[in-house]
Amino acid sequence: MSWFWTIVGALFAGIIIGPLARLALPGKQDISIIGTIISGAVGALVGGAIAQVLGVGDTAGIDWIKLALQVAAGAVAVVGYMSIAGRK
Repeated sequence: MSWFWTIVGALFAGIIIGPLARLALPGKQDISIIGTIISGAVGALVGGAIAQVLGVGDTAGIDWIKLALQVAAGAVAVVGYMSIAGRK
């Protein structure tokens, strides 16, 4: 059942990571709020996994490196979503 809470946590993180990822990209992105949240959730999961592999996933205080990796992965997910959805 821990996978359930992982997904729920990723969706909540997506609410924050998604808009941050869109802010990191230049120009205007034509993407819905649901697409933003899902892209942010994907970014949170992928960025968190990368941070764990690099050994910076659990640090004392605020995990700035993990957050940066999550936002970067979220930006890639936003670009991927826009290319799949056929939007410019």
